[in-house]
This record gives sequence, structure tokens and C-alpha cells, in this order.
Amino acid sequence: MSDARHAALVDRLAGYEVLVEVGVGERPAVAAALADRGRTVTATDISERSVPASVGFVLDDVTDPECAVYADAEAVYALNLPPELHRPLGEVARSVGADCLFTTLGGDPPIIPVSRESLSGTGETLFVAEAGPG
Repeated sequence: MSDARHAALVDRLAGYEVLVEVGVGERPAVAAALADRGRTVTATDISERSVPASVGFVLDDVTDPECAVYADAEAVYALNLPPELHRPLGEVARSVGADCLFTTLGGDPPIIPVSRESLSGTGETLFVAEAGPG
């Protein structure tokens, strides 16, 4: 991830106090930067992952989520989210009253209703799921 994209994502997401990153994989940099700004961040993945001590980690599958993981979140987000996970991510966020934000793999359009935000100076798009059925 470019430095500009990373900074823009962190700046945008830092408006939330409590966040859950779905599918952290091997890229905990955004979650760590948010935690460094004093945000409470939990990262999830379907496989055990290493994250900085400032970031919580929970083994979870967004297609069969443990709702308690997301209960206090103001935002649920994912980076490079494949299309088959757009709907489950939106559903888990909606179920706890959290905002749902994600980036895609690039050429993949979102398959749920979204608004689009341009990440300042990056040419990248952040998708924000619309409230309601998706």
C-alpha cells in the first residue's frame, strides 16, 4: 500500500473511536496506525494472524460472524475486499449499527449499495455501504 493511500485511509477512519478491521491478513499497518492515534481497533481474520500489541485480534469469519466481536464498533472496515464478502461485511456492520467502509481489489465494483469517497491525493476510492437492505 502506498504511503499516500495508507495515510488517507488512516485519516478517514480515525474519525471513529472503535473499529473492527475484517480480513487483516498480513497487512496490519492501518489498524496499527489507528491504534497509535488512540483508537480501539480489533482485527479479524479466518486464520491466526500476527498484529501489533496495540491491536486486538479475534479469529472470526465474517460469513458466519461472532456478533460479540463487532458489538461495540462504530465502524467495520476491510481493505481489498473481494466481491463475495461485500454483502457479509455490510450485514455484520448493519447488525450492530456500525458504519461499513471498504476498498476493493481494484477492478471489482461493489455489489451492495454504496456511496463513493475519493481518498485525497491517491486516486483510490473508499466505499461506504448505504444503510438498509443490501
